[in-house]
Amino acid sequence: MPFETWLAFAAASFVMLIIPGPTVMLVVGYALGEGRRAALITLGGVLLGDLLAISVCAVGLGALLAASATVFTVFKWVGAAYLVWLGIKLWRAPVDPQAVAASGASRRRAMQGFIVTALNPKGLAFFIAFLPQFMTAEAPILPQLAILAPTFVLMGGITNAAFILLAGGVRARLRSPSVLRAINRVGGSCLIGAGLVTAAMRRA
Repeated sequence: MPFETWLAFAAASFVMLIIPGPTVMLVVGYALGEGRRAALITLGGVLLGDLLAISVCAVGLGALLAASATVFTVFKWVGAAYLVWLGIKLWRAPVDPQAVAASGASRRRAMQGFIVTALNPKGLAFFIAFLPQFMTAEAPILPQLAILAPTFVLMGGITNAAFILLAGGVRARLRSPSVLRAINRVGGSCLIGAGLVTAAMRRA
């Protein structure tokens, strides 16, 4: 793959990733509600979900979502409902740091990030439309994906980590229980908002 093509892909990925969407709202919601550690663990699951989505598109299964209104709608509503449920849980979460630590198992947070990404039909449709613009049809597909997929995941990690650090910094400076409770509710509102955004999505 020419370096110029890779650079254009990296730049386009960065622009797309800094636009707030369900994933950004998910990690920011957890950074505000539970702190940086919970959000970074969630981000690990998100990145695995992105890698799976790219792989699924590579074998052509993602085209099913782009072509079938029924499948797209099922994925959309399941994903939206899951985000809203997570938002309600965070809205009602305890503000005691020890209680938060006890209830926020690392494996569960990573799985939540993975599920939210995997149930995002717009993400699969996006990869179906986005990746071919930077690939050569005559060249083998797998070597190109071996470059593009890690690049996108790395860019996603960098941009989302920046959002997490900023949001977590806000929470770290505030210790009052009433303020932390309000931050939890802001974070929960972000997740509920992400669910509403997902529910409002339409096929391209």
